[in-house]
Amino acid sequence: MSTMMTQSMHTTPFHQFHIDHGAKMVPFAGWEMPLHYGSIMDEHRQVRSSGGLFDVSHMGRLRFAGKDACRFLDRVCTRQIHGMESGQARYSIVCNQSGGCHDDVLVYCIDDAEYLMVCNASNRAKLLEHFATVKNDDTFQLKDQTESTAMIAIQGPKVIDLFKSVSSEIPKLKRYRFTTKSVLFQKFFISRTGYTGEDGVEVIFPAGIASKAVKMLIKQMGGDDATIKPAGLGARDTLRLEAGMALYGHEITEDIDPISAGLNFAVKLNKGEDNQEIPRFIGQDALQKIAADGPKRQLTGLVLTGKRSARQDMIVVHDGRDVGVVTSGCFSPTLEKPIAMAYIDAALISNGGQVQVNLGSTLVDAAITALPFYKAK
Repeated sequence: MSTMMTQSMHTTPFHQFHIDHGAKMVPFAGWEMPLHYGSIMDEHRQVRSSGGLFDVSHMGRLRFAGKDACRFLDRVCTRQIHGMESGQARYSIVCNQSGGCHDDVLVYCIDDAEYLMVCNASNRAKLLEHFATVKNDDTFQLKDQTESTAMIAIQGPKVIDLFKSVSSEIPKLKRYRFTTKSVLFQKFFISRTGYTGEDGVEVIFPAGIASKAVKMLIKQMGGDDATIKPAGLGARDTLRLEAGMALYGHEITEDIDPISAGLNFAVKLNKGEDNQEIPRFIGQDALQKIAADGPKRQLTGLVLTGKRSARQDMIVVHDGRDVGVVTSGCFSPTLEKPIAMAYIDAALISNGGQVQVNLGSTLVDAAITALPFYKAK
């Protein structure tokens, strides 16, 4: 790792932890982050079979507070925020006027006048600028807490049992719920969402106690039979791809709408129509038209023959014509097959069947497959 890269990149509060555990550090969205600690494949399988610890402190954490915080979030989010209960989290999209995606986010309701939004690291500055532009006369305070806090994700089938010793409440949390706990005289924000296809928790806490917090977890790591081991961005990507989860810059962009991406559950198309106190969201008119007309291309899964993986922007072909484009691809450690997500002509998806992916030097057969590729038992 060059000194120049270290100086030009943000580092998370766990940077020394990554170095001490032999991580291969890479630049990612302006941050120096661990790609892996030796083997992406091993880390992927560790999460699927037991548990993995991910540093996700690079993700944006924005706090909204004030009497119009809820109304403002309803105006910028496709999901309805009004009516959320304290301790509830919702996945949503922040759209532009044409229905494309500024970002996908998680919104946490602390109470009816205070919310936390977690966004992608690459889009934090863009969202802050967007929110300032569309704020109008709404009365609320927006505080960027990204660098004053740390965030980890602990994912895997054995993770929840470990938290029984911390709190009897955490194992009882429902999906997309959160709670707060006082540990080391500091407030810990613990949620149960996830981005790997496995169960687990995400924990947000003050950056100043990050090293102490890691030492509390280190007891579960360090040996060959450890329940939880550190995992990097490489495994996080292959895990989310198996789970069919969208990644910004791949499955969703400023030019790709959430309806085409199959994220209809995160879009309330009739927001504000049955309650005038709830504003319509930015991009709602455009998404209503896309939904009514039907998207021309839709996101779907592909399972390729052979061992070679498809990559972003590779062309999907059917009967000699271009019918789509790959957005993400990898060799699935769980399925032991190459898998990909791609936008393909909607009519072809409904009929199912076979297509081909142009890998550059050859065309490889691929089966159109419903998402997700993997679902935890």
